[in-house]
Amino acid sequence: MDFDTFNTLIPPCEYKPSENIFIIPPETLSLIAQKAFERLSFTFTQKHLEHLTAIVHEPLNSVNDRLVASFLLQNALISAKEQYPLCQDTGIAQIFAWKDETIFTGYDPIEPLSEGTTKTWTEKNLRFSTTIPTSLFEETNPSTNLPVQIALFNGNNTKESKPTWRFLFCAKGGGSSNKTHLVQATKALLNEEAFTIFLRKQIQALGTAACPPYSICIIVGGLSPEQNLLALKLATAGYFDQTLSGWDYRVYGVIPLRIHEWEKKVITIAEETGLGAQFGGKALAISARVFRLPRHGASCPVSIGVSCSAHRNLHGFIDEEGIHLEATVSNPASIPGLLEAAKYTKSGLTGCCLINLDEGIENVRKILSKLSPGTPVLLSGDILVARDAAHARWRENLRAGMPLPSYTTQYAILYAGPSETPPSCITGSFGPTTAGRMDEYAEELMSRNCSLVTLAKGNRSESWRKACEQYGGTYLGTVGGAAALIAEKHIRKSEILDYPDLGMEAVRKITLIDLPAFVLINDKGEDFYAFISNITSC
Repeated sequence: MDFDTFNTLIPPCEYKPSENIFIIPPETLSLIAQKAFERLSFTFTQKHLEHLTAIVHEPLNSVNDRLVASFLLQNALISAKEQYPLCQDTGIAQIFAWKDETIFTGYDPIEPLSEGTTKTWTEKNLRFSTTIPTSLFEETNPSTNLPVQIALFNGNNTKESKPTWRFLFCAKGGGSSNKTHLVQATKALLNEEAFTIFLRKQIQALGTAACPPYSICIIVGGLSPEQNLLALKLATAGYFDQTLSGWDYRVYGVIPLRIHEWEKKVITIAEETGLGAQFGGKALAISARVFRLPRHGASCPVSIGVSCSAHRNLHGFIDEEGIHLEATVSNPASIPGLLEAAKYTKSGLTGCCLINLDEGIENVRKILSKLSPGTPVLLSGDILVARDAAHARWRENLRAGMPLPSYTTQYAILYAGPSETPPSCITGSFGPTTAGRMDEYAEELMSRNCSLVTLAKGNRSESWRKACEQYGGTYLGTVGGAAALIAEKHIRKSEILDYPDLGMEAVRKITLIDLPAFVLINDKGEDFYAFISNITSC
């Protein structure tokens, strides 16, 4: 793992070798947090970019696998310019830190770490996704993305090592967080046959809503559920992949046992799902990690989690030489084969059906009715943008005896919440959110001629499929994880129509230009992902 070192505009740290004492001023903590989140919000490591490039160049991968990876590479090229962040969901800021006992501060480190993080979110046009409760059921968006989730631990350096404060910075989006699953199993799971069946079920259930290709992690065991889940979180962020001398990697006092042979099996099982990198194929997983922990004889917690294609995790440390941050690629075009792979999109989208959304919702529905699930389309024209909070308000209005706003039946609906808009830009990074969260509104909306054409990411529930069949609805999916690309290349206009108080969840109308998408559920109730599942189970 390569690190960059820098010491600009900060007071010097004071190291006293005779006493083996290291004093770190608060400005240093603030700066490492600021720079870490800047770096991980716009750029990837070389290893991650090489993984995506390899997907495109692998001829055994499906056309759609290669198409999605190509989109993600184009997105990385745009985001590296540091105008549009990699993903519209710039995430909850999470900081894990391991401080050696000989490091002194004299202040609460949470404050400067929060200050540096906030500076990045406000100055770099990231999205404010955090909501703060005002009661059990009411909440508000403070437009700060605070609080930062910070976990501080004692360090584990050897005595021969100089004082070091280690950090792991993560920007975790809601889609991938929602895929975390903990099962309280028993010893009966601890055999090859039972565990294989378990993995097949769990990996299939991941679906595609969290923007694959994924890094999949499995943690088996744990002295408590809390130990298991902390190990899972750290594993998805690549914490146990580090090999720096003098450091060990414990979770509440325990070093997990890595099981390499089962990591290969996880990749194979992921390939066999047929889900692929969002629209069918083999590339559901880019990597896998499997770890075993001690357990109470009566308990066997097992968890599964993912890091999505926007793999925003960054390692860093502070020592007497200054601040060190894991290296990322500021010029993705320098990666061999990447530019060629990014151009695959043109050949992968040949023969698309062109859809003009401005022809009216009924004409659009007639065209879509002729298409089979899996058919690629290019969308142009005006579309409504609304997601969780807006849908909840529409429901509140209906239950209060009020009609739906007129705009809800005039346009197709895209589920999305953009990041903040950079100066002189039309919009901030703009990508689809998980469709399944809106599934519970199927009957209330479709029966009133709303949501008859929807656009988002990921698979949907049986209730939504049945509603499409009953009311003549169509669900389209577009590539998740390509928000910088969509903002720069596929949106020509954006305006807020309603609920501005909801911030990034306000109702908008945007104008699309040639946005690629796929028919996933048609008005006959035929489901693309159900078809894949049936094929792979035969």
